[in-house]
Amino acid sequence: MARPMKETASMPTDPVPQMMEAIRLWSGVTSPNQAAQRGLADLAALIAEFEAVRGTLVFEDEPSSFEAALREEAEKRA
Repeated sequence: MARPMKETASMPTDPVPQMMEAIRLWSGVTSPNQAAQRGLADLAALIAEFEAVRGTLVFEDEPSSFEAALREEAEKRA
């Protein structure tokens, strides 16, 4: 049986400034324009969506292969 993941601190409300700073530190590049900042905001939204489903799925809940998924669906209809 899978063990639940250890809970970690949640992301800040607005992680964009931290991501911009991390990019600057790692690459020496500052966020060049509004499009780049919107991209970071989209990433923050995606991370929030993943956080919302944290703990609801475990590896064993999902089929490990396409064939297993097909068998599972066939069994549901039988």
